Amino acid sequence: MKIGNLEISGHAALAPMAGVADRAMRELCREAGAAYTVGELTSAKGVSMGDKKSASYLFIGEKERPMAPQLFGGEEKTMALAAETAAKYEPDFIDINMGCPAPKVAGNGGGSALLKDPKKAGEIVKAVKNAVNLPVTVKIRIGWDENSVNGIELAKILEASGADAITVHGRTRKQMYAPPVDYDTIRKIKESISVPVIANGDIVDGPSAKAVKEKTGADFLMVGRAAMGNPFVFKSINHFFETGEILPEPTLEEKLTAMRRHIELMCRYKDPYIAMLEARKHTAWYMKGLKGAANLRRLCGEIKEIKDIDYICEKIWEENKNEI
Repeated sequence: MKIGNLEISGHAALAPMAGVADRAMRELCREAGAAYTVGELTSAKGVSMGDKKSASYLFIGEKERPMAPQLFGGEEKTMALAAETAAKYEPDFIDINMGCPAPKVAGNGGGSALLKDPKKAGEIVKAVKNAVNLPVTVKIRIGWDENSVNGIELAKILEASGADAITVHGRTRKQMYAPPVDYDTIRKIKESISVPVIANGDIVDGPSAKAVKEKTGADFLMVGRAAMGNPFVFKSINHFFETGEILPEPTLEEKLTAMRRHIELMCRYKDPYIAMLEARKHTAWYMKGLKGAANLRRLCGEIKEIKDIDYICEKIWEENKNEI
């Protein structure tokens, strides 16, 4: 797949999950086979006003490339200014969010609010394209609600405005993350435009990835929640596409090694105090499917320092060693 002049190899990318897909997670997922990564949701207004936290989301480490920062906002000028700032960090491309359902984003005219205003959405893409000499992608949903599924109309406008690729989450804003995913509409969007379409929604392993690609005819895939506590999902997807075989689950040792390394990287890349607070949810996700997970997750809520991670690893091993 080509995004503008950028050649992307592989099968699936890591989705831009706010508060989850930080630099540490992006690195781990790239190592595991993610084709590219997209940064955490970043406020264009915050960037343009010099907010340090917003600007910190724009930094790109070499181990997470190809990588795109993801900007959100509802004003063309602000989005263009933020894109210019983002370009200084030399991203591989820039992604615009037009699908986030969070009230604090959509309520201020950004994210999924733009699903209701295709004309404004197109103007924002034009402004960003004119501001930077980089490929620009857009992430959308199929519509605001079941009565306004306008993904085809929106995608055509975005393409005409200069979007180099469009990622489609096959749900409406009203659905949030509830089933079902409308793969038929993703297919119709793919058939209506010529730029690459990336399908997103309930891709959890190799078989589901292949099924979604066949149902939608999409050029590429994007994985979000299935990668939480499971960077190995990209390895399994790639393996299934290349061999038709289901890769065995990672060993307990592999899971624990990845979990501890994940937290170590978080501590390296951000304030250790903040990293430890965020480690609570990440360690809980790594426990999915393990024996005694419910009790072990209680320990996650008490994490304060790296030695607590070691203690949890010991407890996980004791609880699950006989299951190997």
